[in-house]
Amino acid sequence: MRGATAVATFIWAVSGLAGLAWVQTHGFVPGALLGAAAPDSAVPAAVPVGTPALATAPPPAAVVPATCPGHPGALGVSRVIEIDTTGGPGFGWEHFKIHNVLRDHEIVLTFDDGPWPGTTPAVLKALAEHCTKATFFPIGKHATYHPDILKQVFAAGHTVGSHTWGHKDLSRKPYDDIETAKKEIEKGISAVRMALGAPAAPFFRFPVLKHPPALVAYLGQRDIAVFSTDIDAFDFTMRRPEQVITSVMTKLEKHGKGIVLMHDFQQATSAALPELLNRFKAGGYKVVHIRPRDPVKTLARYDEMVSKEGTLPTVSDRPTSSVVRTISE
Repeated sequence: MRGATAVATFIWAVSGLAGLAWVQTHGFVPGALLGAAAPDSAVPAAVPVGTPALATAPPPAAVVPATCPGHPGALGVSRVIEIDTTGGPGFGWEHFKIHNVLRDHEIVLTFDDGPWPGTTPAVLKALAEHCTKATFFPIGKHATYHPDILKQVFAAGHTVGSHTWGHKDLSRKPYDDIETAKKEIEKGISAVRMALGAPAAPFFRFPVLKHPPALVAYLGQRDIAVFSTDIDAFDFTMRRPEQVITSVMTKLEKHGKGIVLMHDFQQATSAALPELLNRFKAGGYKVVHIRPRDPVKTLARYDEMVSKEGTLPTVSDRPTSSVVRTISE
């Protein structure tokens, strides 16, 4: 069901140090589900469509001041919310005007298109210096290119969803064919799972924020939440850090809260983030970290497809720097 009483999205809040300690200790992955891959038959035949009610944010709870060693002015995390992704709820007011889960001056930080050398580690460093958390939507191919970087994202306690296999616009041909589109989505999910060596979150963001209804329905059948945005930085159009900062802060000051979409693939964004986080703190904004109730279950046949896409093993496992060197330029 998709009504509010049937938990299309059941969200609860964990505030302060106690909640953060629980997340850090236990994570979101139940032990019984680690490494599980579901057969294709695990997808339900249909999901009844109803009229969802507005899910309002929980009432304010007592806030325990968090600490960030060495960084007394850090943003930290003000709240952790858990999302029940049953039925594939949608988030982000730009496209899904249903679940209003953020309070005034609360933000959710999200990053698309990684992992990527240089830029993603720089984003991680900036977030770590503020002891704050974000949600990453990596491209499947990038995850296979740089699994070590994606593991760093996961190890730092950030939430990791998926963003298709090859960043294709699923509203265009040949993805009007549902099976072709499902393959693009599912290979991305499987690639992230393989790169992490652990299940990811059942969180998905469509490339270029195009949401074909048939695919939104499919993700609902898979119990995968769909994330749009409230504040799109459009940082992929920018070359200077100050442009990114101005773009985000101008929109944030207008809306007062929201899911912020940026790209850890972009050089300007990674350079802008330290100062942008400082601006959030100065403006009284508070970071909310989103986690899923349950991890995503990959489908076996797409796991197999992705495993065949991997690099071929060789006898030598020496690093490139010991195999190849420049002798003339």
